[in-house]
Amino acid sequence: MNSLSSFFSEAADGQLGLLMSALSGIAAALAVALAMTVYFRLSYRTWRDVIRHGLAGLAALALFAFAAYDMRHAALAYLGLNPSKPAVEFEIRMPREMLAAANDSQIELHTDRNQTLALLDGVRDLSDGRAVLRGAVALNHRTADRVLVVNLSGKGIFEFRLRLPAEPHRSAQFGPWHLADRIAAPLAGAVAPQDGYTIRYRVL
Repeated sequence: MNSLSSFFSEAADGQLGLLMSALSGIAAALAVALAMTVYFRLSYRTWRDVIRHGLAGLAALALFAFAAYDMRHAALAYLGLNPSKPAVEFEIRMPREMLAAANDSQIELHTDRNQTLALLDGVRDLSDGRAVLRGAVALNHRTADRVLVVNLSGKGIFEFRLRLPAEPHRSAQFGPWHLADRIAAPLAGAVAPQDGYTIRYRVL
């Protein structure tokens, strides 16, 4: 499976974007320097000259401000800290036999506004007979109504409500484990949540 790093832009693309933003920033800085030189060294003789060079200076300052914003945005995106696209990294713990066919599983984030397919990052076995399924999913909308739906082909559907505010803060550590809010077996129908099915997550 792909690693979580593929959830964001590739490193080469990020470096290229950062380089292009840096070049635009340098160009903007040169433009501002040129405008300031013209402002301080020219001897204006008419109001038309003052207005013309003043507008040129404002345009240069606007270009510099845009380039600075673009460089900041590109740098944050390269570091995986783009505030416009937060994501949730999750770990789902359940009996190992349930995750034996993890390649056939599908995980989606359901909200009151959309559904987003999650990216899976593999299964890690535990020493107590359970396994952990790891993955990540983007948070594309501001809403507190978020449910992670895990569909294990032929074995059941597991729903985990994400206890996050509409605009969650990023977290370096995973939160506590939470029980599944709903488990539907393929034959028996809805069953009560149990300790064997838990999830924890953090906001990237």
